[in-house]
Amino acid sequence: MNWDDIKIFLEVARAERLSTAAKRLIMDASTVSRRLHKLEESIGTKLFDRTQDGHVLTPDGDVLLHVACKMEQDAQHALSSIQNNNQDNGGLVRIGVTEALGNFFVSPNLVALQQHYPNINVHLLLFSRYVKISRNEADIAIAVERPKSTSMIVSKLCDYKLQLYVHQDYLDKSVDNGLAKPDNSSIALEHLAQHKWVSYVDNLIFTDQLSYTKELSRYLGDEFTASFSSTSIISQYFAIKSGLGMGILPCFLAEQDKSLIKLHSQEICIKRSFWLVAHPESKRLTHVNTVWQYLKELVLNQAELLNPQS
Repeated sequence: MNWDDIKIFLEVARAERLSTAAKRLIMDASTVSRRLHKLEESIGTKLFDRTQDGHVLTPDGDVLLHVACKMEQDAQHALSSIQNNNQDNGGLVRIGVTEALGNFFVSPNLVALQQHYPNINVHLLLFSRYVKISRNEADIAIAVERPKSTSMIVSKLCDYKLQLYVHQDYLDKSVDNGLAKPDNSSIALEHLAQHKWVSYVDNLIFTDQLSYTKELSRYLGDEFTASFSSTSIISQYFAIKSGLGMGILPCFLAEQDKSLIKLHSQEICIKRSFWLVAHPESKRLTHVNTVWQYLKELVLNQAELLNPQS
C-alpha cells in the first residue's frame, strides 16, 4: 500500500470534497480522483460513496480512516519525539479554532509564545464546524461546546460574554426615525424589536451555542427575523460596524473596536464557554502541552476582555 495514496485518502475523508482536498494537497482534482480509484482497486473495496454533497465514507472507508489516522499520528509523534530530543521544546502545533476567537484573540496574542519558545511553530486553522480531533485535523481544538467523546482530553478553557453592540451611525439614523433618544446614547429596551438586527442564519449554525434567540425572545418576541444574517460572525461584525443594524457580538471581539457602542449591558449579557480538546497522544508531546498551558494562561491574563465587568 502506497503511503502517498493513504495521505490523499485522509485529506478527502477530512474535506469530504474532492476539490477542497485537491487544493490542500496542491494537486489536480482529476489526479486525486484517479489515485483514490487506484487505492480502492488495490485493496478491493469501495472507500467512498460519491454523492452530490461530496465524498461520504463507506463502512470500509471508516475502518481505513481509523487505521490511517493512527498511522499518521504515530509518524507525527515519532518525528516530534526525535525533534524534542534534538532541540529545546520545538515542533509544529496545529490549533483548530473558530474564526472570531482565532482572528481577534489567539492570533494577536502569540508574540509571547514565540518569544519564549522560538522553536515552536503554530498553524492556526479556522473552522466553522466541529474540529475533528479524532481524524487528526488539529493537535489542539478550542471548541464552543464540550465534546461528548470520552477518548479525548477535554478541559474547560474559559467562560466568555456576548453583548449587544451598535455603531454610532445606526444610532444617528434611529434618532432621525424617532426610535432612539435625542442624546444618541440609548435605545429603549421596549423598542428593540422595532430595529434592524444582524444575526446568524439560524438553520445553518453547527451548534446551538451560537444561537441567542432564547435569550433575546423576551425583548424581540418569538417571531424575530433579522434584516441581515450571515453564517460568519466576522461578516456580522462588519455589518454592525457599517451601521446596517444592531447585533450580539463576543466581547473579546467588539470591545477592541472603540467605534462600537454597547447597549443594555446589565439586561442583555449572554454567557458561553470555550473548551480545550486534544488527543491523549498529542497532549503528551512537550511542545503541544506547552501551547495548551500557554492558552490556559492567556485567558487568565485577558479575563477582562473575555468577561468585561461593564
